[in-house]
Amino acid sequence: MLDLCTLGTGGTMPMPDRALAALYARVNGRSILIDCGEGTQVGVQKLGWGMQCIDGILISHFHADHCSGLPGMLLALTKAMRTEPLHIYGPVGLTQIVNGLRVIAPQLTFPVILHELSGQTEFELIGLQITAFPLDHGMPCFGWKLHLPRKAAFDPEKARALNVPLPMWKQLQRGETAEVDGHIIRPEDVMGAPRQGITVLYATDTRPVDAIPDQGFRCDLMILEGMYGAEEKLPLAVKNHHMLYREAAALARDAEAARLLLTHFSTSIEVPEEFIDNARDVFPDTDVAVDGMTITLQYP
Repeated sequence: MLDLCTLGTGGTMPMPDRALAALYARVNGRSILIDCGEGTQVGVQKLGWGMQCIDGILISHFHADHCSGLPGMLLALTKAMRTEPLHIYGPVGLTQIVNGLRVIAPQLTFPVILHELSGQTEFELIGLQITAFPLDHGMPCFGWKLHLPRKAAFDPEKARALNVPLPMWKQLQRGETAEVDGHIIRPEDVMGAPRQGITVLYATDTRPVDAIPDQGFRCDLMILEGMYGAEEKLPLAVKNHHMLYREAAALARDAEAARLLLTHFSTSIEVPEEFIDNARDVFPDTDVAVDGMTITLQYP
């Protein structure tokens, strides 16, 4: 099971009812943030899913609306007396940015471990297999694929064929080996075919790129920017390396995604739902996010 919350759905500037970019993702009681706009710690506190359990922060790029909340978040974690290391991932230049922001948050109760990424990169955090991939924002910027794998199911027929006694089944299901008539039985020897996991793709601040539908092919949820809703905003979207609702919907359609959620709205959009038909005409299973929206994705 993967829990998500769109803590902030705004772009560029915070608004009274729309905080800046941040997504909270939780697996088995541990969590990560994607982006950390101004005031993100307030959204985390309102959510109530936990502050101490945040083990990593993924920064897509270094515009202020995606990273200016880092000092406040680090201080909030210190206030919560965190002692475990916190991992922060982002493009090359992350060290300079974080060190600069930490001028106003110099004393922490935990170590901060920085990971500068260059090009497509894969790593694991809180049980998620994470892929960072480059976007087109006129500066180094990453999208993120989050994949929660699912273990293969225990196959009783395989266990019986190997003469594994019934009391040893739980031992193998726990991932331990078992010895039967002098032979070592490994857990993988009694497992069935791999089962489908959960995949979420998150990408904002970009023009359409092939990597989005490629990485998000048949994903359970695609979260893309809806920076501009109106079609006449296309020249501005091209100029500023952003997307229209319609363009995001076309990417979800091409990816054969199960669902699209739009976020990162321009301050020029007062009511994001006003333009939703521009996306649904292309990809019907489209919704607009609001601050504090929670989604729980279950294994198929």
